[in-house]
Amino acid sequence: RARALLQQLPPQDCDERYCPDIAEEERRKLRAFSARRRREALGQGLACAVPGPCHGCSCKKCGRRLNKGDPGISASRLGDQFWHPSCFSCHFCHQPLVDLIYFQQDGRIYCGRHHAELFRPRCASCDQLIFLEECIEAEGRRWHPEHFCCLECDVPLRGQRYVMKSGRPCCRECFDSLFAEPCQACGDPIGADSEEATHQGLHWHARAACFCCSLCRKPLHGQPLTCRRGRLFCSDTCSLGWDASSTASDSSDSAFASAPSPDS
Repeated sequence: RARALLQQLPPQDCDERYCPDIAEEERRKLRAFSARRRREALGQGLACAVPGPCHGCSCKKCGRRLNKGDPGISASRLGDQFWHPSCFSCHFCHQPLVDLIYFQQDGRIYCGRHHAELFRPRCASCDQLIFLEECIEAEGRRWHPEHFCCLECDVPLRGQRYVMKSGRPCCRECFDSLFAEPCQACGDPIGADSEEATHQGLHWHARAACFCCSLCRKPLHGQPLTCRRGRLFCSDTCSLGWDASSTASDSSDSAFASAPSPDS
């Protein structure tokens, strides 16, 4: 319950004490934003039996009938409307509202987190609302400019090239050394600046020298291909040809190893 409350009602959205590093102008905007939300949108649902005058009314969310005496939830800011207890949930995340605390906007109810995000972006790094005039947007998420840093070495990435890893930015150097996949053909890491080809969970450099038929060396970018035991082939013919050459090589090696030496 405590974890759910912290998720639905982030303390940093309404109390500057949980935002120690913001500037005074941001503090002023946060105080005004929080006061306006409490005044205009904050409410707490009331759990009660559906009264007689509301007999036969529809649940605001699911539309099913509510009869007199049924358990229901009313929200004073939204007039004479009722919800089933399980239907009293955030319009955005659909999570039941812990302790029935809600924020209303345009006739809909929200948890505190998603109501705040209707008006202000949230930093993907510190989870605080952004009150600056500018922020960094990447991959559909936003950051304070000073928080857009490499997930490994914390180097600032504003104006720099980066790679997204697990939803967080990573500088090219850290990506190449820690996360780059090895090429199936040459064995070298496939760096952030290299084009990559993938097939059945395996990885190759997209260049013709690596992403090509293992037998005839035909480039396979944009071409039909087949994969056997981690090797690429342009056709079944080449695949069978590789099997034949491998079998012949194995037999030759075996014969050579078993032949008696001249001294014997």
